[in-house]
Amino acid sequence: MFDLTTLAVFAAASLTISLMPGPAMLYIIARSASQGRLAGLVSVLGLGVGGLAHVIAAGLGLSALLMSSALAFSVLKYLGAAYLIWLGLRTLFARPKAEGPCRMRAEPLGRIFFQGCLVELLNPKTALFYLAFLPQFTDPARGSVAAQAILLGLIFVVLAVLADGAYALTAATAGRLLAGKRHVVTGGRWIAGGVYLGLGALTAVSGSGKE
Repeated sequence: MFDLTTLAVFAAASLTISLMPGPAMLYIIARSASQGRLAGLVSVLGLGVGGLAHVIAAGLGLSALLMSSALAFSVLKYLGAAYLIWLGLRTLFARPKAEGPCRMRAEPLGRIFFQGCLVELLNPKTALFYLAFLPQFTDPARGSVAAQAILLGLIFVVLAVLADGAYALTAATAGRLLAGKRHVVTGGRWIAGGVYLGLGALTAVSGSGKE
């Protein structure tokens, strides 16, 4: 369904984005630092399950859109490219907050998992991100757009879980130190912004290539 080059580019972009400091990472660090590595890993799994729901919804939505109008699908791709460029610019020029991750009270693991799911499920920016990101790597000529988007989304979620899991395993001892290092946050912000800009610009320059 996908050539190796497409998968390699997608995996590299996904892993880079997953490793960048952001709200989910800060949430995991806060949970791990306050309640230990197991609680952090459970939070990671909850976020992953919430992400899977967004992936399935995005895949089905993209498929329905393509079936109704190929033009609408192309328009969505360009709007997605524009959104990624805007997201990159906002990331580059965002001012980091001075506050570190908030302290959390101890919670049962089942509740932590449920909270992780809700954090991701109720985040409209996650849904918007998948709708903007996944179409850039799909091609109706390869077959079902829904299957492509869901497969790519699964790859992204797996890589995100691995990256978040790495943060959780180290956050119990190093989370507060990492959160306080301005150069870590600043460097991650510039890399993430560059990735978003590159993805958006690549689509805008190359065109949809799906006619």
